Amino acid sequence: MNKLLLIGLMFLLALPVNAQKRKASKAKVSDKQGTLFFYWGYNRSFYTKSDIRFSGNGYDFTMKDARAHDNPEKLSWDYVNPAKITIPQFNIRMGYYFKNNWVLSLGYDHTKYIFADHNRVKLSGYIEPGLDNVSNLSGEYTDAEIVTNREEFHYENSDGLNYIRAELARSYQWYETKSGWFGLSTTVGLSAGTILSFNDFRFAGQNDKRTISLSGYGLSAHLGLRFEFFQHVFLQANYGGGFMHQVGVKTRPNDATARASQKFGFMEMNAVIGALFYIKQKNNCNSCPSW
Repeated sequence: MNKLLLIGLMFLLALPVNAQKRKASKAKVSDKQGTLFFYWGYNRSFYTKSDIRFSGNGYDFTMKDARAHDNPEKLSWDYVNPAKITIPQFNIRMGYYFKNNWVLSLGYDHTKYIFADHNRVKLSGYIEPGLDNVSNLSGEYTDAEIVTNREEFHYENSDGLNYIRAELARSYQWYETKSGWFGLSTTVGLSAGTILSFNDFRFAGQNDKRTISLSGYGLSAHLGLRFEFFQHVFLQANYGGGFMHQVGVKTRPNDATARASQKFGFMEMNAVIGALFYIKQKNNCNSCPSW
């Protein structure tokens, strides 16, 4: 996969040079039927408080008003290192304009959800006596206020909270220079998709990592501002938000009963670089190359 990403990035970097060599006599319009796009970029995300239910052999409890945050990588060469390019929180998407101004796309938002350390929550439910000899949680609880300790209890989707979503969007090009070297477009879209969780869970002296499950679904709305160059390359800033329902996050690899569930709101901001391809002649380009 990393080799494919490296080839794609090299191709994107080469596009501006090639685009200048093309004749600009036949206009290519980025939001017309027959346009295909691809982008790659990085994100930040923010989450509302939520009530997280944890259940398994010997326990069934809820931590109310839990706080969580994302986990962005520090700015470094990892963002352009082919071997580590998928470690930061990233976005990848491909779309097709099936009608003028209307685009369908499919993509993957790799976000991360980290249960905050020293989280002040209200604990309700049951923990079997003797099960947790680390934090000494035991018995019945009803809205008991506790402060968690990461070394004793921790929960995260750091590999991550992956939102695989389809989007229907309306796009409009507001401005383009006569030569086509610069254009400005906006997009407004609605998305729905599934959540692929890579979960880490520490509880009762047991720490399991990278437990994978299709854990739920998301619904969201997105806005984008796209800066287009030479009719083929673009930089885009996106802002989105919505709702996620993790119906059942698998928390232990060898225990089918061990699950977590929650509902929460989220906001996401990302910046991406992408390419535009014109694959139909009727996109105002009767003699243009197919790319």
